[in-house]
Amino acid sequence: MSDMRFIILGVALIFVGVIVLGAFGHEYQAATIESNEFGTCYEYFDDKPPQKINCSFKIMDQTVFFGLVLAFIAAGIISLIKGIRGDWDSKIKPEDVVGPGKEE
Repeated sequence: MSDMRFIILGVALIFVGVIVLGAFGHEYQAATIESNEFGTCYEYFDDKPPQKINCSFKIMDQTVFFGLVLAFIAAGIISLIKGIRGDWDSKIKPEDVVGPGKEE
């Protein structure tokens, strides 16, 4: 018997990780390309021209972002595994059983 709460939580966490990656991932993918191809990185603004920055800061932001997304997805996978393997809710003592089917 599985534990549905962990399964639902796992699906939700994986979904959040994929949505966050899809919605905000485009901002963080250019750091590696700029660093490898050009050697200089720029921070872009809406109201002023691009400003030259150290590439390691931009790559660190990218790493933190992908670490956060990976944490969401990994937590979801762990929760799914725990939910599928979970049988703690069916391991109860006979004297603790309540409801229909209880023999007295």
